[in-house]
Amino acid sequence: MKIELYDTYTRSLREFKPLKPGQVGMYACGPTVYDYAHIGNLRTYVFEDVLRRTLEMAGYTVNHVVNITDVGHLTSDADTGEDKMEKGAQRTGKSAWEIAELYTQAFKTDLQLLNILEPVTWCRATDHIAEQIQDIQTIESAGYTYITSDGVYFDTSKLEHYGRLARLDAEGLKSGSRVEHGEKRNATDFALWKFSPQNQKRQMEWDSPWGVGFPGWHIECSAMSVKFLGHLFDIHCGGKDHIPVHHSNEIAQSEACHGTHLANYWLHGYFLETDQDKMSKSAGEFLRLQTLLDKGYDPLAYRYLCLTAHYRSDLKFTWESLDSAVTALNRLRACVHGWGAVDKVDSDWLSRFQQEVARDLNTSKALAIVWGLVKEPLPDQVKKATILAMDQVLGLDLANWIPQRQEVPDAVLQMAEERKIARKNKEWARADALRNQIIELGYEIEDGPEGTQVKRA
Repeated sequence: MKIELYDTYTRSLREFKPLKPGQVGMYACGPTVYDYAHIGNLRTYVFEDVLRRTLEMAGYTVNHVVNITDVGHLTSDADTGEDKMEKGAQRTGKSAWEIAELYTQAFKTDLQLLNILEPVTWCRATDHIAEQIQDIQTIESAGYTYITSDGVYFDTSKLEHYGRLARLDAEGLKSGSRVEHGEKRNATDFALWKFSPQNQKRQMEWDSPWGVGFPGWHIECSAMSVKFLGHLFDIHCGGKDHIPVHHSNEIAQSEACHGTHLANYWLHGYFLETDQDKMSKSAGEFLRLQTLLDKGYDPLAYRYLCLTAHYRSDLKFTWESLDSAVTALNRLRACVHGWGAVDKVDSDWLSRFQQEVARDLNTSKALAIVWGLVKEPLPDQVKKATILAMDQVLGLDLANWIPQRQEVPDAVLQMAEERKIARKNKEWARADALRNQIIELGYEIEDGPEGTQVKRA
């Protein structure tokens, strides 16, 4: 199973070749746990889950690592503003440590509801301060740092290919910038370690060779990914908003510290949009997965919606599109469930499906293969076995779905009983009128050998 992936670093579609035969090291940037994840965030984790499942279908053992950012992510990418964790603590009235635990568990619950495989390793930034300090010391020894009144900074001008991932024009940014940099030497320089404000006790701060403070956001991912996957690993994932700053800075740190660009393949998921704007917490109100649940939607219907678009294209979210996903998913579930037992997998149809997901995770075309198979005049048991094999990548949990027992309101049941009596008394007009009332309320009534059955239409 030949897999091709679009590598942002080279801007090309490349055949995937692991650094170690049969094994894949995969790092995904996790959430900053100062608030709940929104469904735009979660779309990225669905794409990463499909990637992992595709690699596993191809026979690879995937060492999947996801971090939890629980300190150091400032409200501005320019290393200014408040720490998002401290700000979240002020908003909720809880401690920074308490909200980190609260939102970490909420994030993990969201992943479970979306049937996203749990990573092999979770790692918290606050558990790896020593590793981050050690990496900063190595970068300092290599001559890439300078110190200002508020922290230790990486001097991007000393790195020849800084910003290659994002194709940044560092000189252009320097000459054209009208933004005040403070004590930073260059517009693209970034903090490795921030000093705690004077006369202010932070909830999260540590001693370091440079003074009491906390790590910069970017050094966290570099230090943790290297600890668990090595100086150069296979795949690094995240949202496309990470390309110009966070991932460019991770690469810069790795080049200075280890002489590598950290990952052999860089993959990025695109945005979820609402009314032409990308979904973000900074925009104010945002949709959580719980919002969908509160409205009665199945979370796997949202997963299905994500699968209908390529991960490298922005997806417009509307309630109508989610309703369409509900209809399609329920139809597919009903077909698979109704086909009964399983037989052998049709290798030709499975191969066609694998070809599509192996072409840079083209889930929309892979779904088209699934629906083509639904209509194919093959034995039901073969179709079921084959679609369940496909679902190992799609992650729709089709094998475990069973129809919900429908509860019919007592008033509707009473009308059905009255209709039964009317039919027995040959009061056909009254029986028809009662039947029409039942239909108008959204229910079907069927007369059969086992009696009268009432169910939702």
